[in-house]
Amino acid sequence: MEWLIPVIIIVVILVIIGIYFWATYNSLVTLNVRVDEAWSDITVQLKRRADLIPNLIETVKGYAAHEKNVFEDVTKARAETLSAQGPAEASAAENHIQSALKSIFAVAEAYPQLQASQNFLRLQSDLVDTEDKIQAARRFYNGGVREFNTKIKVFPNNIFAKRLGFSARDFFEVADANAIAEPPRVQF
Repeated sequence: MEWLIPVIIIVVILVIIGIYFWATYNSLVTLNVRVDEAWSDITVQLKRRADLIPNLIETVKGYAAHEKNVFEDVTKARAETLSAQGPAEASAAENHIQSALKSIFAVAEAYPQLQASQNFLRLQSDLVDTEDKIQAARRFYNGGVREFNTKIKVFPNNIFAKRLGFSARDFFEVADANAIAEPPRVQF
């Protein structure tokens, strides 16, 4: 009878440890899926912006046909954005697209009749709205990554998280933070 109490204690401890591992594993899976979802939201907004850019280029082209290098840079940056795989590549593409968009808006400033075009104004408004959505999606993604990375790095989760296939996720960071601090604007 004396041996029964230690066995019950050991079984209870093992059950508690098992419940802890089960709950922690499920929460890691949930956070991992949430980060994947947030990344998907970013790619949707980047795609939306990439889809707006050809319309913007065509609108500006009609007024500034001789600015060929600006249009080539924007087209190249757009392709880079669409082919980016993961946060690091997307961050590099963000720098290039921001520079290219600033160039196209600089060209637009040189053509007052373009600035009055309803199509251009609508596209510009859509682009600013998309930039705002990208920024919000990026914040949501980075928040999810922060929560996930913290969960796998705290003790005792760090002991078994890597063995279960969980590793730290990359934040969506841009090398030149000033380039994306605000959406591109046109000064009239």
